[in-house]
Amino acid sequence: MKFALYLIAFVLVALIVPFLLPATGKQEGVDPNSNLPWQIALDGQGGSTVFGLQPGVSTLGEVRQRLGSEIEVAIIAEPNEVGTLEGYYAQVPLGFVLAKVIVTVDITKEAVSEMRERALKAKHMESMTRKITLHPDDLALAEQMPVRAISVIPTVNLDEATVVQRFGQPGERLVVSEKRTHLLYPQQGLDIVVDGDGKELLQYVAPRNFASLREPLLAVESAKTASQ
Repeated sequence: MKFALYLIAFVLVALIVPFLLPATGKQEGVDPNSNLPWQIALDGQGGSTVFGLQPGVSTLGEVRQRLGSEIEVAIIAEPNEVGTLEGYYAQVPLGFVLAKVIVTVDITKEAVSEMRERALKAKHMESMTRKITLHPDDLALAEQMPVRAISVIPTVNLDEATVVQRFGQPGERLVVSEKRTHLLYPQQGLDIVVDGDGKELLQYVAPRNFASLREPLLAVESAKTASQ
């Protein structure tokens, strides 16, 4: 019994410590104390910089230069939807934090639809979601487009106490369910989803555009209340 408890404690420490200690998870050529998720610089004019990128300003090409050439760029579309143009990293070192990173390109639905018509191929993902590969000409064009949002999924699970320790008290808490809560940081342009049943999600936009994160959440809450 004691051995089992020791084993459980060891596993928990192994999962949590990499996110908490700067000396852990250091990779060659990566400064473990820079580009961390909670290091958000504000310009005082509604803009921000995180990971060396400015949401709403930095282009997809600048993301590739900053975070690496391993980015996968494609249109991600749910059934009966035009979809969004996204760049995806399976794993990126953000300081001493390892995470999946998804960037959403700022592009109109009409432009996405035109890219779909010229696309090379599409394959189904989970839940019938489609990943559509761009034509090379459109891929080159996408490199020049600004990134509207940056989403980060850390490889370790976080609880609300850890989030508050690193990011401070949120400006607002929106409870979606018993296990899922949105911690909103409007001044930083950040929404952190704490999920007791899954991975946490950090979503960054320019603070001036924070309504694009908050308003859909409020709409869902209003619809839920109306149906009760």
